[in-house]
Amino acid sequence: MRYFSLVCLFVFSLPLAAQQKPFDCAGSEPHRQFDFWLGNWEVHDPSGKLQGFNQIRSVQNGCLLTEHWKSVSGGSGESMNYYDPGSGKWRQLWVDGGASIIDISGGMDDGSMVLTGTIQYLVGGRQADFRGRWTPLPDGRVRQFFEERDAEGNWQPWYDLYYSPLNQDGPGEMDK
Repeated sequence: MRYFSLVCLFVFSLPLAAQQKPFDCAGSEPHRQFDFWLGNWEVHDPSGKLQGFNQIRSVQNGCLLTEHWKSVSGGSGESMNYYDPGSGKWRQLWVDGGASIIDISGGMDDGSMVLTGTIQYLVGGRQADFRGRWTPLPDGRVRQFFEERDAEGNWQPWYDLYYSPLNQDGPGEMDK
């Protein structure tokens, strides 16, 4: 019985011994490029009209940013954002409550995070080229500008939003 116990201990500990020390995403400069988007945000259109609330969190030891969107009209969506060292690009996969899936990638360009790829509309199955630009502004806000390529091949604004930090001292709208 003792021999059996030792064999089991050895066999079941092999996977643990084979695990590598985790990569330090929190200490990796490329993994920190999108940190300007972290926080709890109130989101407005260019006219100042409130559109919703967004919560961006760093999770998995700084290797993943998660987005949790709540629209004032009741819609919601989430994205996963991560830096892929193999491609040297950031990638975002967005899924909302039944309207679209966005799959975009890219990186920093002239002080903005710029990601391009596709949007898939779930109703009708239409797909289009898509791109987004997140720009940190001097006043602490972040501008998020998205465009979709039309049937003629021209980029058309999809939406233009401005993120303002919510008060971090108490619970934000996202926490209610």
